[in-house]
Amino acid sequence: MSMRVKLSLGLGAIAAILLLSSVISVLEYRRMSNYVSDLIAADINSINKTQQLSAVCEEYNLKILATIGVEDTLYVLPSFDSVAFISEYNALRSSFSSAQTIAAADSVISSYSEYMRTSLSLDHVIKSDFIDSRQWFFERLQPDFQNFRKSTETLNSLIYKDLKENSETFQAGFYRSIMPGIVSVGVGLLLVVLLMFFIMSYYVNPICRMEGGVDNYLKYNKRYTCTVDGDDELVAINNGVSEIVEENLELKKRLAKLREERERLIESSESHN
Repeated sequence: MSMRVKLSLGLGAIAAILLLSSVISVLEYRRMSNYVSDLIAADINSINKTQQLSAVCEEYNLKILATIGVEDTLYVLPSFDSVAFISEYNALRSSFSSAQTIAAADSVISSYSEYMRTSLSLDHVIKSDFIDSRQWFFERLQPDFQNFRKSTETLNSLIYKDLKENSETFQAGFYRSIMPGIVSVGVGLLLVVLLMFFIMSYYVNPICRMEGGVDNYLKYNKRYTCTVDGDDELVAINNGVSEIVEENLELKKRLAKLREERERLIESSESHN
């Protein structure tokens, strides 16, 4: 396996892990975000509907209070759209899934029915000469209205609690979605360290030894004894350098011999002369 292939595989593995973890993080975050966002939106919508139902009944209750304060011959019975109220309530109740919230919603409709049943006596109370309309309002109707409002407040508290839990779930989901990224970064760093160790051990250190062997040959005319393990281009380069150095050493030996022989010939010719 060549140096290029080894380095390409190492860097490619790191890139693949980082890319895969990024895709997983994005998909997980999007899935969790969409799911929890729908839950939060449903909770907010339920809170708004509950407040609207409470506000409609409160407005009706104030109209009743205003009606009993006028002259008997001038009063007009306030109207209340029970059909629209029940329709909104049914839509609200169908959005709940927990038994506790459904029970609270049932308590709202139960207290509403009691309040409306009492409010239907308004015409009789106003016309009666024996019933104090104000006393009837504050002692009979108002307690029923307070029970209704308490029921809606209880339901709202449960929805707010669910909204808080969903918000915390969203936050926990965010941290869970980034965990693959964190793990991949850790794995990527580990691979980088291993790759750096691999490069230092198999390439940088052998090149430094080769440079030292060449330097010893050039400065001190020593033999080149550096060895490199493996089967890649670096081994071929080291073998080539070793052959070149050996050939140069042999060449130097031959040149030295030739010089010695030349000097002996010169000396012998001078002695004959």
